[in-house]
Amino acid sequence: MQGETMIQGLLRPDVYTHETDAIRLVETHCAWVLLTGQYVYKVKKPVNFGFLDFSTLEKRHFYCTEEVRLNRRFAPDIYLGVVTITGTPAQPQLDGNGELLDYAVRMRQFPDNGLLSQLAASQALEAAHIDQLVRTLGDFHRDASRATAADSFGDPAHTHHWVRENFQHIQPLLTPADKPDTVEPLRQWSEGEYARLTGLLQARKDAGSIRECHGDLHLGNITLIDGRVTPFDCIEFNPELRWIDVFSEVAFLLMDLDDHGQTQFANRFLNGYLQDCGDYAGLEVLRYYRVYRAMVRAKVAILTRQQAEQGSVEHDQASGEYQRYVGLAQTYTMPDQAVMVITRGLSGSGKSTVAREFCERTGVIQLRSDVERKRLAGLSATESSRSDTGTGLYTADRTANTYQHLGALAKTVLAAGYSVIVDATFLKREQRDRFRTLAAATATPFLVLECVAENSELEHRILSRNANRDDASEATLEVLHAQQAGDEPLTKEELKYTLRVDTQHMSSDKIWSSLQDWMKDPGVSSGV
Repeated sequence: MQGETMIQGLLRPDVYTHETDAIRLVETHCAWVLLTGQYVYKVKKPVNFGFLDFSTLEKRHFYCTEEVRLNRRFAPDIYLGVVTITGTPAQPQLDGNGELLDYAVRMRQFPDNGLLSQLAASQALEAAHIDQLVRTLGDFHRDASRATAADSFGDPAHTHHWVRENFQHIQPLLTPADKPDTVEPLRQWSEGEYARLTGLLQARKDAGSIRECHGDLHLGNITLIDGRVTPFDCIEFNPELRWIDVFSEVAFLLMDLDDHGQTQFANRFLNGYLQDCGDYAGLEVLRYYRVYRAMVRAKVAILTRQQAEQGSVEHDQASGEYQRYVGLAQTYTMPDQAVMVITRGLSGSGKSTVAREFCERTGVIQLRSDVERKRLAGLSATESSRSDTGTGLYTADRTANTYQHLGALAKTVLAAGYSVIVDATFLKREQRDRFRTLAAATATPFLVLECVAENSELEHRILSRNANRDDASEATLEVLHAQQAGDEPLTKEELKYTLRVDTQHMSSDKIWSSLQDWMKDPGVSSGV
């Protein structure tokens, strides 16, 4: 009650030493947020949810300090410091004299129409935002501190504790209108996945995948500042929810994009992130974490509803959010039949463009030979290898190693239950046969996606791409001519499981329609 009185006092403009607009109060399940125009003041509620404990003044001070420290990793210009709230509950002051009442995090206010959640709601989210977010998160995860063997962070039992806790919080609060019988199957699925993945979860910790992450990376916690994608408001209140597998972080963002109806951008982000970091083994734990993240949001909705008046707009909205997140969690437990597609075509034939759009529309995982060839050499995707035709990264041995690596990655992706498209030239019959054999061994439907264009168009695309210098491909006209000389055409047998697309004259919708027809009835790995 004292806290609510104090917050009402903080709505008066004369409390502040700076000019204010009409002061706006935003309330969450764990904080009061006061927006004054120039600055934002975030006051933590004296609550204890088990996973979050702000019940004492000392704890609120500590976590305010942590919030500033941690968020300055992403947004140093936003998080300005911690201020005291003094005086009386009815007449509070900021950094004034009198009794210490509480603390607040002081932040620079930014327009809320730049939030990625707002952009998604208004259909203004763009591919460029997603690509920038891939780079931002990839760089952050690479630089983030890593848990050691001595840390309990990321231990499988500790990880699954939070999965279980979601259900422990949710199930006692459900009403018949919430369809409580839909939650128990999700709990059982999560328990089964934990039993199956325990060894892998431990292996990922041992390999350094547990890092000090953001912890709460959804679209409402990412904004555009001066055109730059900027995360903020990370988890400060519990280190176990911040020191997590990087794929738990990725799962939260993917789930939230799905929830906002942006599944194509979720697919784009996932493929971009995988190509950036190369952690394809993380796909094996992704569904487990995706369900966990959906249930985290379901839990928050239930807790929010508990604080709302029965029959209020807030109460009904929270109920709807709960149902939506449970529905998402259910879809993640029911994967589609995995398929394998390999591209075939000369440089400039549009393989990567078609593959990327295919992946965005379907959630298929794209393995790019240009990216993986450079990764094997310790280079980033757009870093030049300075190799000439047939030398450096493009010797016969290097090419053989690249295809062998792509095969191993494809096997990893399929084992995790995801479809894969291997984006490479596949001009040699032996290369194609190897992947067809892999598909047959895993009983996976198989397709050769052959991309073609006129020679003049191939040359134009290669020259344009090289001028922009923003792609992993290093193909030149000399490379194109060498490919044409050494190409081994598809055999009559191979044509039985080949889809040929003219990327110069066919529209993307026509190409997609052809792929859709195959996806509806992909047959078996033999192509029959």
